[in-house]
Amino acid sequence: MQVEFGGHPYLFVNPKYRGQYIPPAEAAKTDRWVNYGGDKLWPMPEGSGDAEHWSGPYSDPLDDGQYTATTAASDAGCSVHLEGPADPITGLRYSRDIGIGNHSPEISFHAVMQNASDHAIRWSVQSVSQYDTADPHRPGDYNHNFWAYAPVNPNSAYPDGYRVRSGLADDPSFQVVDGRFNLHWLYLENEVWLDSDAGWLGVMDQAAKYGMVERFRFDASKPYPGQASLIFYKNGAALELDKQEMPVLRSANPHDAPYYMEAEINSPMIRLEPGGSYAMDTHWFPVRTSGEFREVTEAGIICRSLVATLGSGEIQLSGRFGVFFPGTLTAHVFDDHGGEAAVVELERADPLRLVELNQKIKASKGATRISLHLSDDQGVDRGSLGEARIVNPGGES
Repeated sequence: MQVEFGGHPYLFVNPKYRGQYIPPAEAAKTDRWVNYGGDKLWPMPEGSGDAEHWSGPYSDPLDDGQYTATTAASDAGCSVHLEGPADPITGLRYSRDIGIGNHSPEISFHAVMQNASDHAIRWSVQSVSQYDTADPHRPGDYNHNFWAYAPVNPNSAYPDGYRVRSGLADDPSFQVVDGRFNLHWLYLENEVWLDSDAGWLGVMDQAAKYGMVERFRFDASKPYPGQASLIFYKNGAALELDKQEMPVLRSANPHDAPYYMEAEINSPMIRLEPGGSYAMDTHWFPVRTSGEFREVTEAGIICRSLVATLGSGEIQLSGRFGVFFPGTLTAHVFDDHGGEAAVVELERADPLRLVELNQKIKASKGATRISLHLSDDQGVDRGSLGEARIVNPGGES
């Protein structure tokens, strides 16, 4: 229902239902969706045309059923297992394991959809994260510096690299820059689909300077619902026709359409025989950000790219980064033949603090390139935070 990191809450909690529990049978009488907020699993594709489409979260067992919970703890971390009821309409049953380790804020999700019916079915399982986009400092207003990012598939099936599924086709929230889809959250209802194959999306509250990166595995060998591997949905005001067929703005009041955004990750479409199951694994990495964003790596996010400048026998390193794991930054120095000339330990790094790199190291002979790496507290190299050619403004040798 909620995730906090450094005291910062990420997920939307619906003020209409805060602290309440509406029994599914009661909600079903009014045919309403009790959206508590938080994070959940849904089936894809959605729709009401036939039995192979899910008609939506209206008091059905998947979204609003009674789940049993068991917990486990060990030296490595702790987890909770959720086991849901069978849904007679879709034939699905969901279970989910949510875990966090002792050595980093990484959160792991293992979601399983199982065929609980007596016939074959075909579905995609979808992870739906509802992020809070309200402004915590100005009641009634939304966060004007809230962003989402995902790489555009260079061979996208969509003409623009994305598909506007509903809402304004020219929504000013959307932009593609340097092969990356940027979403600047505005209070306009919209749903946009991407066939992104890079395996990550980022959600950044640039006002509070906290972000979340969700990672997933893209399977190019299997079809996705509507070809979309991920979806962003913005709740908000929408244009529609009234009874006189005149355009009106619907749900322009945050009481009726509260401020939130959904980041949705889809699995491929999977055929399940009776009793068969399919698992989707995703990972969340909460991180600090700076109001800037360049790229996601295995080790963290790049807010301002690495710069290496040679002068007076030293190399000045600078850049701005958020890391996923506590550990130590190291500079790997390479010569023009690609050989590693030196490895220099730089400074400590922690996910709770933004890395403001501004450090000098001794210049190795023939050094031409620097790669910045993060090694965690267990000595595991978590990968690069970027590379830079060494700039020699004075022409030193």
